[in-house]
Amino acid sequence: MDINLIFRIAAVGILVSILSQVLKHSGREEQAFLASLAGLILVLSWVLPYIYDLFQTIRRLFAL
Repeated sequence: MDINLIFRIAAVGILVSILSQVLKHSGREEQAFLASLAGLILVLSWVLPYIYDLFQTIRRLFAL
């Protein structure tokens, strides 16, 4: 795993939380929810290949 991935995830988390707070205080809860959901999907798309590799490694380790 790359350390840059951790920094990217942290940056997205900070940006999404700031954007969400600004949108909530301006009365746009729906857009705040969609921004949070978009951030989650973005981070999940970055992490999913690593999770897949982890499960493949576990499968090879136990020879299932």
